[in-house]
Amino acid sequence: MVRKLLCLLFFLSPGILYAQNRPAESLPAPKFAVKTNALYWATTTPNLAFEIGLGKQLTLDVLGGYNPFTFDDNKKLKHWLVQPELRWWLCEKFNGHFFGVHLHGGTFNVGGVKLPFGAFPALEKYRYQGEFYGGGIGYGYQWILGNRWNLEAEIGVGYARINYDKYDCPKCGEWRGKDHYNFFGVTKAALSIIYIIK
Repeated sequence: MVRKLLCLLFFLSPGILYAQNRPAESLPAPKFAVKTNALYWATTTPNLAFEIGLGKQLTLDVLGGYNPFTFDDNKKLKHWLVQPELRWWLCEKFNGHFFGVHLHGGTFNVGGVKLPFGAFPALEKYRYQGEFYGGGIGYGYQWILGNRWNLEAEIGVGYARINYDKYDCPKCGEWRGKDHYNFFGVTKAALSIIYIIK
C-alpha cells in the first residue's frame, strides 16, 4: 500500500509513466545491468559499474574506477576507487526515484592540478599520496530510454577519511610529512549510461 502511494505521488515522472504503459512481455523487469559514469570520464578516469537486482525494490550497484595517467608537467590525478551502493527504489528497480547508502575506498597520487571552483588549491603546488575510505547517502533517478538502455543521474553526500603523505612538488619533491583530513561533502556525482543485460 505504501509503495503504491509513493508511486502515485511521483506519477508525473516520465520513467514511471513509461513503465506503466509498457507491455509486460516486451520489457520485463531488469535484473542485471552494466553502466559507465560520464562525469567520471570527464576527469580522465575510465570506470565501469554493474547493478544487480536483489528484490522488487532493492538493488546493489558497484562502481570501480582507475586513473593511471600522468600529463604534461607531471600533472596527475592517479587513483583507483571502489564504491558499492545498496539502493531502495520507490516504485520498481531500474526505473524512477531511488535512495542509496554507499561505501567507498581507494588510493591516490595527485598533484600539479587546478580543480574547478577553487577546490583544494594546495594541489597546484604540492603532491599528495595516500588512501581514503568512508561512506554516504545518495538520491538518484533513472530514465528508461528503450528496451536495453537507461540514463541515470545521482548525487551523494557523506564522509571520507583521507590519510596522506605530502611532497613539495608534483615531481621529485621533498617529503613534507604525513597527515590526515576528514572530508564532509559530495562523495558521489553521476550521470550514467546504462545497458540492461538481463
